[in-house]
Amino acid sequence: MTDGSAAALTGNKKLFLDIHKLGAGNVTAEAVADAHKKDLAVQGKYDVNFINYWVDEKAGVIMCLSEANSAESVVGTHKEAHGLIPVEIHNVKQGE
Repeated sequence: MTDGSAAALTGNKKLFLDIHKLGAGNVTAEAVADAHKKDLAVQGKYDVNFINYWVDEKAGVIMCLSEANSAESVVGTHKEAHGLIPVEIHNVKQGE
């Protein structure tokens, strides 16, 4: 599992964990880092703050943590940035 560089939480929106399942052998940490940069470039348009991401290259799974007002905003950002739509998205709360 590889993680990306973390951004600061703003604390004024909901947290979402979205999951992309692209299949074994279809994911590299380098490609995900590039996709994440594309997310960051358009996140402001959707009022989303991408916090971090994790990559399991072996399983072909990517998980992204973000702050947003809605799951639809997160999906919209991914769709415009690179077209990789998550198969799952969960509204989560941070533990203490």
